[in-house]
Amino acid sequence: MDLSTPALLFPAISLLLLAYTNRFMGLAGVIRGLHRQINETNKELIARQIISLRLRIRLIIWMQILGVLSITSCVIAMFLLFMDLLPLGQASFILSLVLMMLSLAVSLYELKISGHALNIELEDLER
Repeated sequence: MDLSTPALLFPAISLLLLAYTNRFMGLAGVIRGLHRQINETNKELIARQIISLRLRIRLIIWMQILGVLSITSCVIAMFLLFMDLLPLGQASFILSLVLMMLSLAVSLYELKISGHALNIELEDLER
């Protein structure tokens, strides 16, 4: 393994963090919209959405934390490989990959919850 191997993760992690930030900002917009609607519409529907939104916020925060830790571990791997500490560099790179996979797994779970939240909206439209 050489120095260029961990460097391959940089574009992927950057795009991933950008996507996570966009999801967070979209969620913030939904929450602000619900805040404006709270007195105008079905409070039961909004209560169900709030439960989902709280969980999704926590998941997106964890997605971002894991992504940042992944890129940090990747940078450490590059530094260790640059210092010719191959076993430590490889271990740090493996940690980076594991953190990336965890971030993606949390992202999949958040997508599932997001789909459920949209179904709650559709239920209200069907009434």
